[in-house]
Amino acid sequence: MSRPKGRVLIVEDEEDIRMAVTAELSAAGFVVDAVGTLADAAGTIEAAGHACAVFDRMLPDGDALGFVDALRRRGWTVPVLFLTARDSGADRVAGFTHGGDDYVTKPFLMAELLARVLNLCRRAGRRPPVLRHADLEVDCARGEVRRGGVLLSLSAREFAILEYLATRRGNAVTRAELIEHCWDAEPMANVVDAVVKRLRRKLGHPDPVDTVRGVGYRLS
Repeated sequence: MSRPKGRVLIVEDEEDIRMAVTAELSAAGFVVDAVGTLADAAGTIEAAGHACAVFDRMLPDGDALGFVDALRRRGWTVPVLFLTARDSGADRVAGFTHGGDDYVTKPFLMAELLARVLNLCRRAGRRPPVLRHADLEVDCARGEVRRGGVLLSLSAREFAILEYLATRRGNAVTRAELIEHCWDAEPMANVVDAVVKRLRRKLGHPDPVDTVRGVGYRLS
């Protein structure tokens, strides 16, 4: 079985469109979380790391523009495509200025939507050489971490975990994901938690790593 291309969030209240887009992306190899409201989207975002998100503009509980803009202000970096019937130039500009990365108007070609989602997922995978979060600086090229300008001494495994958390900043990362990306072989039980505990101790206070109960960890 081939590995999924990534996880995509679909937020669309029209059931026929939601089901059609879900089927298309699933057939293309994506894992899809499909919901119909902003409230449900908020719960899904907290529990899963997405490579891309597709939002209808006008939803039963509000305009997705304000929702995405608020997420951006909290450091959420997942690429967003707005899918909407609102096709004026002003609407497009608003989509981009409120955190959108792409904008597709209805009706649309499913093949075009798939191509745009693939492009956004590839863009998300292009990791910058230095990842910054608050006073943390993760230099991916040099394998160095600084906090408040002070160089920290981390093991290779601790660095790998922090680097991966930084790439998914604001998203919960499961222990299974950390094992897949930071270990060459399946570690013994509780090894992930033990390494994260050592990492937290070296990072100091305030602790930048949140424990997400029942899921894993997140860079707060």
